[in-house]
Amino acid sequence: MSYKSDIEIAREATKKPIQQIGDKLGIPSEHLLPYGHDKAKVSQDYINSVQSNDDGKLILVTAINPTPAGEGKTTTTVGLGDGLNRIGKKAMVCIREASLGPNFGMKGGAAGGGYAQIIPMEDMNLHFTGDFHAITSAHALLSAMLDNHIYWGNEQEIDVRRVQWRRVVDMNDRALRQINISLGGVANGYPREGGFDITVASEVMAILCLAKNLKDLEKRLGGMIVAYRRDRSPVFCRDIKSEGAMTVLLKDAMQPNLVQTLENNPAFVHGGPFANIAHGCNSVIATTTALKISDYVVTEAGFGADLGAEKFMNIKCRKAGLVPSAVVLVATIRAMKMNGGVAKADLGAESVDAVKAGCPNLGRHIENLKSFGVPVVVAINHFVTDTDAEVEACKAYVSEHGAEAIVSQHWEHGSAGAENLARKVVEMVEAGHANFAPIYPDNMPLFQKIETIAKRIYRADEVLADKKIRDQLKLWEEQGYGDLPICIAKTQYSFSTDPKLRGAPIGHSIPVREVRLSAGAGFVVVVCGEIMTMPGLPSKPAAENIHLNDDGQIEGLF
Repeated sequence: MSYKSDIEIAREATKKPIQQIGDKLGIPSEHLLPYGHDKAKVSQDYINSVQSNDDGKLILVTAINPTPAGEGKTTTTVGLGDGLNRIGKKAMVCIREASLGPNFGMKGGAAGGGYAQIIPMEDMNLHFTGDFHAITSAHALLSAMLDNHIYWGNEQEIDVRRVQWRRVVDMNDRALRQINISLGGVANGYPREGGFDITVASEVMAILCLAKNLKDLEKRLGGMIVAYRRDRSPVFCRDIKSEGAMTVLLKDAMQPNLVQTLENNPAFVHGGPFANIAHGCNSVIATTTALKISDYVVTEAGFGADLGAEKFMNIKCRKAGLVPSAVVLVATIRAMKMNGGVAKADLGAESVDAVKAGCPNLGRHIENLKSFGVPVVVAINHFVTDTDAEVEACKAYVSEHGAEAIVSQHWEHGSAGAENLARKVVEMVEAGHANFAPIYPDNMPLFQKIETIAKRIYRADEVLADKKIRDQLKLWEEQGYGDLPICIAKTQYSFSTDPKLRGAPIGHSIPVREVRLSAGAGFVVVVCGEIMTMPGLPSKPAAENIHLNDDGQIEGLF
């Protein structure tokens, strides 16, 4: 049996004008700023007007550690949102925007798949409404103003050896990780080392995704540390007088983007920090607004639950006062077999033993998620190659770990295939068993917070950090930053820092390479192992296969 590709399905969809999608939520058309006919931004005035509404229920969709076999977290998020609407609930989906880096690098598009997609797919995976360009430009403005300040007399007495602010671009370009700037003589400034991160790792991105409104955005931008003086005192963005102009560049980008699913249900797609190098969640303003205008909000957190869900709980929920009612943990039989040692080429053959051998990765994520006090259901994202025996083995394992596994066929059947999952989620939410709490308190010392995540979530024996890093953390505590949460940057492929170590490893160590203070965003970034905040392209980038066909349509992006 042959199946249509994601892009074929998306192109055949019957899209409704975005004003009709707004009508479903009660958003008047005058509060929608259209970008074409099928996407729009929601005005801040409208957002302000719904703040007294009661909140709906928040559902997090997360996943096991990603494998080349595929898990389908976004597909499940969209399918569940459609499924909830199908059974009569007023539900919205909230996901992140796609970065150009991975689109042209390894993974291609990121808007769901099969009959559980958000559209317009091509727009969402390319320039969309320009939010990422605005973030990149605001970041670049600060970079330019910082070096310009140094050039014109350095009133803040910045030690050019201690400039912390790196540049960003929304593309995977390893050649820019470490560079020399201001070369070429006196007119070009003072030569120094610099470097680039990818835009999704920018503190500006994190701030846009955590800010409550424009005033909060400007205050947070002003609080970013860009450099240090010779006496080691911090120089803030507000000292360079950049935050006002940056806020102007980000004014429209702060407004959530309204789009629709294939079944014409509403979705916010806004913000896009990666979870392996940043905090991995869509914007607070999109999530909180969705909760005010719908009864159920289905959102996702990037990569596996050890990264995305942990940061969703410990950073986003803590900072925004959000309380999740349930968690959906996505897994596939194919991924279980791959965790159990089966090669990708052999995944089509039945192997119940391999499923059982791979399930400990799933089991650990269930235990970790339950430790936040939120009920968990496992969604088995169904593939046509899954056999009944393999599915039953996975269900039995999940049952032994105090949860239930539901087979969901949203990829193949859309909302009809997600009905059972949607009913289970509603049952969990209405039971009211959620008792959410982050796994560490604000007042715990920073290094102890790192150890808590490493030991409780990654199941590591120890955290390896030299004296320089420990001293830096102590200094930040003395400067008043000790109550900040931790954002760990590490590989997404394993609980450990070794991407090849699948399953549920124990007895490993977490080596800390670097710590960065994101004072404006309000967390400490802890860089572990070999993870890079500027990814590189693979040997055969996806971009090699992306082109326009004879009809002017995009090919190869999905």
